[in-house]
Amino acid sequence: MRFETFIALRYLFALRRQAFISIISLFAVFGVAIGVGALIVVIGVMNGFSTVLRDKILGVNAHILVTSLRGGIKDYRIMADEAEKVPGVTGVTPFVYSEVMLSTRNGVKGVVLRGIDPSTSDSVLSLSKDMISGGIENLGSDSDEPGIIIGAELAKRLGLTQGSEVNLLSSSGRSSSAGFAPKVKRFVVAGVFKTGMFEYDSSLGYVTIPAARQLLGFKDDVVSGLEISVNDVYNVENISELLREQIGSFTVYVRNWQEMNANLFAALELEKTAMFIILAMIVLVGSFSIVTTLVMLVIQKTKDIAVLMSIGADASSIRRIFMLQGTFIGLAGTVLGFLIGVPVSLLLKKYQFIKLPSNVYPVDYLPVRLESIDLIAIGGAAFLLCFLATIYPARRAAALSPSDALRYE
Repeated sequence: MRFETFIALRYLFALRRQAFISIISLFAVFGVAIGVGALIVVIGVMNGFSTVLRDKILGVNAHILVTSLRGGIKDYRIMADEAEKVPGVTGVTPFVYSEVMLSTRNGVKGVVLRGIDPSTSDSVLSLSKDMISGGIENLGSDSDEPGIIIGAELAKRLGLTQGSEVNLLSSSGRSSSAGFAPKVKRFVVAGVFKTGMFEYDSSLGYVTIPAARQLLGFKDDVVSGLEISVNDVYNVENISELLREQIGSFTVYVRNWQEMNANLFAALELEKTAMFIILAMIVLVGSFSIVTTLVMLVIQKTKDIAVLMSIGADASSIRRIFMLQGTFIGLAGTVLGFLIGVPVSLLLKKYQFIKLPSNVYPVDYLPVRLESIDLIAIGGAAFLLCFLATIYPARRAAALSPSDALRYE
């Protein structure tokens, strides 16, 4: 062990005999620990919200959307076969998209209608996993009253359950002498789903593609586009480029989930950065306590510093002694902060004892996700702030003159 380290540790453990400096040192340790612990918990919650929000969005929407610049896709089966050949693509399903009015005895509500193919939708969408009653297999378009799957909030608002009958009104009606008459078709509620996101659960309905075509008045075998899932959601840019090359002969528009939700996730990332900076201020306050501790220790150890310099210790050695001592205090605070923050985060993740209003947030609990890169960044930032706090007191100690320090001894 180098003598600088030995003396730094000796001074550190001797602080208990100097009550005032000892109390300031404890404040410094706990200040750093509280800041680090709060950072770990808050950043973990921010990561959890981002992950849950992304998963729910990607459960309702595909990773990549392929739509036509001409309004509809006729040769979508050929296009789907070509898209499945692209490396990284795990599923392709056609869809029809429109906005209609849903009418019941209890009221009228505008809904987003999506026609899906039940045989291929499971490879792209998480609808089957979100069902709380009924199922996709209950959809049917051969009968006079085909099925529709609606969100839980929409069903609650209109008092609907599985088996209830509803009317869908489409703008693809016809003009007559009495005026414009919208097209109306009766559907039976085949199931209810719940994603946990109020926007989707209150305004989304699923029917089969043939039923959607019939309601919307499509005369040809066309769809609005293709929904595509990939094996790596963060590699959608490259896969999108490959898709454009593979189906480049078609007049299509390829968009991925990052492009469609760029503003939302940019806002979440900005909030995460802002919270990191704000909570890092707590660590900074703790590091100021380290400055106070070391300055007072330098004043109290003036005689010891002079003696060390008289027997051959140079200024750099004196500087290292006090920098090491401050670093040990910062390290203790950082480690204690991890011992507080990580267990609290894991308890929140496992027991979910803090509940949130489900009609406001996408989940009814605080989601937590700890990522190693964030933990490293938090530990590194806390340690760096504590290390920087040692520079000024250490330089002051190294600048002492042995003769001036011992003159009145």
